[in-house]
Amino acid sequence: MTPVFFALVCSLLGIAVGLLYTQKINAMETGNERMVSIAAAIQEGASAYLWRQYKAIAIVGIAVTLIIVIFLDIYQAAGFVIGAVFSGLAGIIGMNVSVRANVRVAAAAKHGAQPAHKVAFIGGAVTGLLVVGLGLLGVAGYYYLLTLFLPASVHGHEAAVISLIGLAFGSSLISMFARLGGGIYTKAADVGADLVGKVEAGIPEDDPRNPAVIADNVGDNVGDCAGMAADLFETYAVTAIAAMLIAVFMVGDSFSVVTYPLVLGGISILGSIVGSFYTKLTNENVMGSLYKALIISAIISAIGFYPATIIMLEGAVDSPLNVFFCAIIGLIVTGLIFWITEYYTSTEHTPVRKIASASESGSATNIISGLAVGLQSTAPIVIVIVAGILSSYILAGVFGVAIAAMSLLSMAGMIVTLDSYGPITDNAGGIAEMSELDSSVRAVTDKLDAVGNTTKAVTKGYAIGSAGLASIVLFSAYQIDLERIKGITIQFMLNDPFVIAGLFIGGLVPFLVSSFAMEAVGKAAGSVIEEVRRQFRNNPKIMEGKEKPDYYQCVNIVTGEAIKQMIIPALLPVVVPILAVLLGILIAPDASAKILAGVLIGCIVTGIFVAISLCNSGGAWDNAKKYIEDGNHGGKGSEAHKAAVTGDTVGDPYKDTAGPAINPVIKVINVVALLLIPFL
Repeated sequence: MTPVFFALVCSLLGIAVGLLYTQKINAMETGNERMVSIAAAIQEGASAYLWRQYKAIAIVGIAVTLIIVIFLDIYQAAGFVIGAVFSGLAGIIGMNVSVRANVRVAAAAKHGAQPAHKVAFIGGAVTGLLVVGLGLLGVAGYYYLLTLFLPASVHGHEAAVISLIGLAFGSSLISMFARLGGGIYTKAADVGADLVGKVEAGIPEDDPRNPAVIADNVGDNVGDCAGMAADLFETYAVTAIAAMLIAVFMVGDSFSVVTYPLVLGGISILGSIVGSFYTKLTNENVMGSLYKALIISAIISAIGFYPATIIMLEGAVDSPLNVFFCAIIGLIVTGLIFWITEYYTSTEHTPVRKIASASESGSATNIISGLAVGLQSTAPIVIVIVAGILSSYILAGVFGVAIAAMSLLSMAGMIVTLDSYGPITDNAGGIAEMSELDSSVRAVTDKLDAVGNTTKAVTKGYAIGSAGLASIVLFSAYQIDLERIKGITIQFMLNDPFVIAGLFIGGLVPFLVSSFAMEAVGKAAGSVIEEVRRQFRNNPKIMEGKEKPDYYQCVNIVTGEAIKQMIIPALLPVVVPILAVLLGILIAPDASAKILAGVLIGCIVTGIFVAISLCNSGGAWDNAKKYIEDGNHGGKGSEAHKAAVTGDTVGDPYKDTAGPAINPVIKVINVVALLLIPFL
């Protein structure tokens, strides 16, 4: 069991370093009394939201656990609980550190960009290391327990790996709720605060007179910290399990082959730990510093992959070197997706500047330009994903694709670090504004926040790309399991009406989920807008700065709306494959498997395009607004700025709610299909 122990040691080391960074953050300077008070309000709002959200999720989770025990087995049910609990823990702990790091970044910004950057990076690293640490601990630990407790008569490692599907489902379902709930919360608060504050009242962003400003800052954390953490925890765990399934059923029942994906994950945790030590700014280049940390982590991982591959796969596969090249392909795909997404969403490049220029003609041309950028950005990213799939398949078959996907996901520790950097610096800017700190402090936090916007967009691109590779592996696992369990070999023929019907049904799901998510943001934002208007109308002293607004009321409204609105879209990818199977049973004996296969492929294809276009349009709109606010095209208050604010408001639910929600949709629908195979 040496490979599993290695993975477990690396996972525990990642968690330990994350907790060490937590202590380091807590020991740092917090600033003056007003800063601490504002930060405490953000912490309280975030904790209240997560508590209510996870109470609602727990009810669903208990019901699903009972269903799995009744219709499947206790091992799948136990895995479901482990996946759900670990996924929730990654988000909760990471977010709790983020809402403590924000005020410390604001305090450090008094001393310059380097100290503030270091605090934000370390705060993000806590979430990043906990995601991969808990993810690997959950998969490797439960796999080890299954090999101990499953009946001795079970052949090899097959039953243990199959029972891991329950863990994949648990992490996927929690991710779906966390992504949707957090996304609805953050954008409802953001849109409500912007439309009444900036557009109607004419007050700056993060102005303490805005009753929705605390809810807005809470939303950054529950959406981009807790939500992204749960999302990438789920993708990480699901990809590792899918790679192990492919290994055991397509390569051979060899212990070294089955545990090879876990070792890759362990090596990358070590790389991420080393990369997290790199927090130095060179020439005030914030993005360059973050990229250097990522590159250092990737290089260390690549170096470690080689001996692990040769030692573990020699004699077990035809060409261990080809498998190693597949792992390198995964790292290259990571880098390319980062670079492409940054190009389409950063203020330094042409697409964002085109949107800013189009804003001079008004809101309509701003929105048209932003939509065009998002649609166009799908092409290079999908080409990179296709190239990754084909090249790894040519080298080592479906197992090669699985290893490329695992290699890509093994970098999740550093990717989540960069993602969490965004809400931490955003909150720091808000605290600086509300505390009325010197303008030099806000200048530092604004600079870090602008980079944070790009890192958030880039990590969403990474999450989508990883979902694309992972879903191909999951679909292959579906085909393998279908033949192994039911003896059904699918001929995926496009002239088969059952397959075509499934393609249409599956292709519909991402559009429906996006629609529900966008509508939910609109409803919740409407409630916030009415509350902010009411407070301004009933208490003129708020605008005069003589009395504090009632921040809690806005937090309470958004919390209730987000939890209520997340249920239906979150359950959609669970219900659709079940309905597809029932439809097939009603039509013909052999229809269910074909319809379900079509559903999976349809959801994968449309989901990737929908997610990329929504996320990149939203990210580009956001940074086009910031580019204008930096003094371009008339600067703040100009007609171009007003148009850019409208575009950014439209883009908010695109990039932070609807787009990111598609990632878990793709995985949930595939994992549910694996669980449904015995009933076909």
